[in-house]
Amino acid sequence: MDGSELPVPDEELPFDPDAVEIDDRDVLEVLEPAVREWWLREFGAYVPENGGFFTPPQKAAIPKIHAGTNTLICAPTGSGKTLSSFLAIIDELFKRDQLQDEGLENSVYCLYVSPLKSLANDIHRNLEVPLSGIESILEARGEDVGEIRHAIRHGDTDSSARQRMLEETPHILNTTPETLAILLNAPKFREKLRTVEYVVVDEIHSLAAGKRGTHLAVSLERLAALADGPITRIGCSATIEPLERVAEFLVGRDAPGGPPRPYEIVDARFAREFDLKLECPTDDLINTPRELVQDRFYRRLHEHVQAHTNTIVFTNTRSGAERVLHTLRERFSAYDEENSACHHGSLSKGVRQEVEDGLKAGDFDVVTSSTSLELGIDMPHVDLVVQVGSPKSVAALLQRVGRAGHRVGQTVTGRVIALDRDEVLECAVMLKRAEEGFVDSVSIPENAHDVAAQHVYGMAIAAVRPESAVTAILRRAYPYRNYDDEAYEGLLRYLTAEYAGMEDRNVYAKVWRDENDPPDGDYHYPDFPVGESLIGKRGRLARVIYLTNVGTIPDSFSCDVHTRASDEWVGQLDEDYLDTLEKGDVFVLGGQHFEYRYRRGSKVYVDRTSARPTVPSWYSERLPLSTDLGREILAFQRELLARYDEDGPPAVRAWLRTFPLDDHAVRAIARLFDYQLRYAGPGSVSTDRRLAIEVERDREEYVRRYYVHSVYGREVNDGLSRLLAHRCAQEATANVTVAVADNGFTLSMPLNRKVDLVGVLEDLEPDRVREELRRALSGTDLVKRYFRINATRSLMILKRYKGYEKSASEQQVSSEMLLGFAEGLEEFAVIEETYRELLEDKLAVAAIEGIVDAIEAGELEVDRQLLDSPTPRAFGLATLSASDVVLAEDESAALQAFHEHVLEEIGEASLSGLTGEE
Repeated sequence: MDGSELPVPDEELPFDPDAVEIDDRDVLEVLEPAVREWWLREFGAYVPENGGFFTPPQKAAIPKIHAGTNTLICAPTGSGKTLSSFLAIIDELFKRDQLQDEGLENSVYCLYVSPLKSLANDIHRNLEVPLSGIESILEARGEDVGEIRHAIRHGDTDSSARQRMLEETPHILNTTPETLAILLNAPKFREKLRTVEYVVVDEIHSLAAGKRGTHLAVSLERLAALADGPITRIGCSATIEPLERVAEFLVGRDAPGGPPRPYEIVDARFAREFDLKLECPTDDLINTPRELVQDRFYRRLHEHVQAHTNTIVFTNTRSGAERVLHTLRERFSAYDEENSACHHGSLSKGVRQEVEDGLKAGDFDVVTSSTSLELGIDMPHVDLVVQVGSPKSVAALLQRVGRAGHRVGQTVTGRVIALDRDEVLECAVMLKRAEEGFVDSVSIPENAHDVAAQHVYGMAIAAVRPESAVTAILRRAYPYRNYDDEAYEGLLRYLTAEYAGMEDRNVYAKVWRDENDPPDGDYHYPDFPVGESLIGKRGRLARVIYLTNVGTIPDSFSCDVHTRASDEWVGQLDEDYLDTLEKGDVFVLGGQHFEYRYRRGSKVYVDRTSARPTVPSWYSERLPLSTDLGREILAFQRELLARYDEDGPPAVRAWLRTFPLDDHAVRAIARLFDYQLRYAGPGSVSTDRRLAIEVERDREEYVRRYYVHSVYGREVNDGLSRLLAHRCAQEATANVTVAVADNGFTLSMPLNRKVDLVGVLEDLEPDRVREELRRALSGTDLVKRYFRINATRSLMILKRYKGYEKSASEQQVSSEMLLGFAEGLEEFAVIEETYRELLEDKLAVAAIEGIVDAIEAGELEVDRQLLDSPTPRAFGLATLSASDVVLAEDESAALQAFHEHVLEEIGEASLSGLTGEE
């Protein structure tokens, strides 16, 4: 076919038909004439960098969606993946509207589900442009113009708007996972969902890894069971891996135990050009005065902002975003409230909306943010992203820098500035692997009892039905594909309140189950065969309870901190931060050091201390290093050691210059490992084949410290350190304190106590890790908090009842009253889910089992060294409370003291000559 055969609109095409590439032509030909004409008017400029009139994901996805194929579209922000989803759907709806005499039915044809209300608002506005544009073209042609309605429905939608949606139902409905679950149990509106033919799940990468995604996966199966016909599922994702797993999560199964529904993947993750580089203010982050490092950092940041139109600066904490903006305004007159702003989750909705609108309009020279601008709100004027410190995963890096170069054909420009020596190494590996196409894998929660409880309750409320239908719907959802009969029976024992004593504690049965008995039985339902096991709701207020308590996002609160000695109030701690604290941990509050002792409800009790902190103030805010990237760092360290062994620092520097690093970063990494190896040898460096442990005897503080260089990320290290601390405390009959970081952890105990940590590691058995870690967690505040969260999700504790809303602190008090009772019940679903979530989702027990298995099999050597002072690779662990150097108090003196000891030991009097500074 030549270009002249391309169907054309009435007016002259804004391009040369002969220039249209075959794949562009294929896409245009599937579109209705008015839709095609709108597209050509809107995007009628040929873009050579893009390969034509459609971006790569659009070329691949539009024909697939048009054909009704389940499709996962994975592409960077700004590549047009969401519009490609809607274009084929809009095209089909306009075709239907014109073919049917009375137009479309008064019901929903397409559901768009997004994790953020603001994202739904953004897409809603984007829908208005194509719909009104296509309608105007039809009007100009004198053709009948129907109406394709669209609306937003989420928790903030008022009752009058909800009523209007029943009378004039949107054909395209934008909503959130929580609201979809509510709509499936809304008697009138659920009937409007029977006609749904398309579901678009946006930002699926941010949903799949958490329980919101688990909740959505079951809702989609309930929707599929309700709908009159098949539903085409479209998922839109930023960079994620593995694509097949995410696609299976999206599509589910037609039958329990069967294969995934058919799907296709549009993999355009690297369709855009990336310009990424790591920068460091100095090659010596130990001896360069902190003020000078900060000065160079802010001057470099200012230069970047001035050289670009709109810049987003990402930090790893909310307070970091505030501090960077404040300091920029303080140091440079170029920034004020008109052209600079801050955006993070602690700010009000109105402030965030103003900043988002300003970014879309290109009004701001610079906006600082923590994680709140990662998702795909359209920001066409941003041409640079600066990441301060490590974003902890390749996926997060690409999602953040993907905010730059948002227009088609533009290069994505990102700069990472590292201000900590460990992060220089971490970011170097991250950027190199990103260049090579590596992406961290996503972990999807499985078999979560609390979410299952909500949906089984919801299905029982909607209608009496066979239990086989309930379990089939659950097991068709990817997260429950392995939900066996034993797990289901445990859940039903909770939901039917089989356990004695539950009702005495105001925990009532939520469902009944029974055989469909003969006519004289209690439960006879003629619509079902005799003998069928049925399930239905209990309680007159069941629907109200469900609709007002459904959801998976936990409430949190701040706890008042009191001293034990005098009951003096000394401040507040965020509940998330308390997850990181164990008895004996030391933290800083109001400039003073406190030792954590215990928690009662919403009160925390502490003792004053002069000991140094074990948990930094930013700990709960920062994302953990991905385990996959941690393993890449270990492999990098093995290769670096091999190059060092060949020709020393020159070989290391030459190799590092093939990475996207500036010269300061190259020399900083080379210097770090040169000092490390000269001080403690190659056995002190962990690799993918060796786990290095160093033991320091601090006679001044009378403490023995074990620095474990387990570069597997904070989630693995949190679990592994708890497991080892539990064993060490038993063996040494002493209190063992723990400090955890991404690149390792520290175990500390009195100097007159010691354990053979290598022996403890080697004695662990892979098949007993889960059981032992569960014992280590028993009785901790972590279990108390997650029991409350899961009890609330399981509707064991009601957040809202008869007009009263129970605060998170009140929920905590209620849960602590129930915890002892629940732990005494055999295989109680809410307790089992608490430990499942902690072990599998929070503490990465499967990865820990893999490490223990590798040690047992001899694939991972454990190397122990006794030293008088930490090695350079342990400096970060030794000064953990100050490793966020943009924010933390200055602990340079401690670092320099460690460094001086290393220099003395290796006989190095000068800092020159080691890193090519001839």
